[in-house]
Amino acid sequence: MNQADLRLLADERIKDAKALLAGQRWSFAYYTTGYAVECALKSCVLARMVHTGLVFEAKVPNLLTHDFAKLIEFAGLKIELDAKQATAPAFKSYWLIAPQWHVETRYTTKLQTDAEALYEAVTHDPEGVLPWLRTYW
Repeated sequence: MNQADLRLLADERIKDAKALLAGQRWSFAYYTTGYAVECALKSCVLARMVHTGLVFEAKVPNLLTHDFAKLIEFAGLKIELDAKQATAPAFKSYWLIAPQWHVETRYTTKLQTDAEALYEAVTHDPEGVLPWLRTYW
């Protein structure tokens, strides 16, 4: 999978999440929204590899994570994330919601409020997580 594939997948999963919300399928809407963020972060990791040669430093099994904090680190975005949180309170509150997602949520039940809150945190324009990640992929 390449950067373009991951960007497309992130955009498609957000569309899927919107449709799932409309259909009141809260648990999978929640999961799919988080999966979109994971895809976007992995696209950012690949962008860093292309621009910095990280591919020679990285151990591939380490990159097969679903952990947003680790993916931020692998993408070289920790400083940018901290700066954005320091200057944009709305983004900071949205970012605090996003990493609560984890891959195992596909096995859990989520409420409407959970799904809608994560979707808003990820998609809000201009302060959401996905619009911010798009500037780095």
